[in-house]
Amino acid sequence: MAIGGLYLVARFTAIAPDSVETLPYLSGWNPHEHALSRYHARWYPLTFIFLAFDVEMLFMYPWAVVVATDGIGAVVEMFVFLGVLMVAVLWAWREGALRWV
Repeated sequence: MAIGGLYLVARFTAIAPDSVETLPYLSGWNPHEHALSRYHARWYPLTFIFLAFDVEMLFMYPWAVVVATDGIGAVVEMFVFLGVLMVAVLWAWREGALRWV
């Protein structure tokens, strides 16, 4: 009940947005396409590859601290992890995810 009342109060006291304010900013020009339609589907596999290497860096920073205490075992584990990532990159390359045209 209270949530519904708060919703109604917010609904009646809100300022109605102007249509100019809700349009995407294109230097005053009216948009000719939807905001999400400008990205071609070929960008998404490349984005996933970038995220894989970004997450890899998240694991390498704590590894750099631990490698001094764990020794050669930590080095071997990191190279196994990097090897798995390289297999994924080679697979993406073979599948054509890195082609631009």
